[in-house]
Amino acid sequence: FQPDLIWFKGRNHGGQNVWIDSVRGTNKNIKSDGNAVEGTTTAFLLSFNPNGFTVGQSGTTNGSGETNVAWCWKAGGAAVANTDGTINTQVSANQRAGFSIVTYTGTGSAATIGHGLGKAPKLIIVKNRTTQQDWFVNNGMILNDLGKYYKLNSSGSSNASDTNVFPNTTPTSTVFSVGTDNAVNGSSDNYVAYVWSEIPGFSQFGYWTGSGTSKGPYIHTGFTPRLIIYRKESDTNWHMLDSKRDSLNPNTAGLDPNLPNAEADDSNLAIDFLSDGF
Repeated sequence: FQPDLIWFKGRNHGGQNVWIDSVRGTNKNIKSDGNAVEGTTTAFLLSFNPNGFTVGQSGTTNGSGETNVAWCWKAGGAAVANTDGTINTQVSANQRAGFSIVTYTGTGSAATIGHGLGKAPKLIIVKNRTTQQDWFVNNGMILNDLGKYYKLNSSGSSNASDTNVFPNTTPTSTVFSVGTDNAVNGSSDNYVAYVWSEIPGFSQFGYWTGSGTSKGPYIHTGFTPRLIIYRKESDTNWHMLDSKRDSLNPNTAGLDPNLPNAEADDSNLAIDFLSDGF
């Protein structure tokens, strides 16, 4: 398929987590292991293609002899204007898969943002493109604790509470809410939001409580997961495992969304990918 969001990461070399989407353009990149503003280069990605993509000459995506991974999502192709919220947005939405890419310009006043999914989101990630700011993850719908956030680029700020970032308001099938903080809605700053709703058989968002035993809890998803992104509720790094980089159980090939580190074979991260959960 033709992807609309590509998340690149080096495997055998230290390289940043590079996010490029079709709404902002092939030459616009942001990196989830830092808080830098949006960068402009064609070195990472040359084009989104009908059946994939073409990378540039950057060491992050195409260094000689280096191995890499790209996680890809299909949104809705070309963005369309959305006026559902109090801030007008540009949205590329795939309602069937429950994923949309949203761009907007902040006002500095509490606002609602149209997301185009037709179903209430379960996960929202917002990045300021104009001003140096952290990546803010609205996880309140997952933990049933609204007004909270994590930072995707940090191991700290665990389940922090600030309604100036994400108000204590449940997202609807058309909009989600942002406060007045520059992280999500600074006056005249440009933003991108990646928004997921939960689709049975395709995606699931939730939490579990650890047991401290060598064979931990079983988490039911109802389908065979291919990518698992998780973190501990208290301060710790994010982790991600997928069945492409490591097809055997236990899966131990860890990468971190908030770190530029190379892939590590870490038994402490071991997860069994099962037919209907993990």
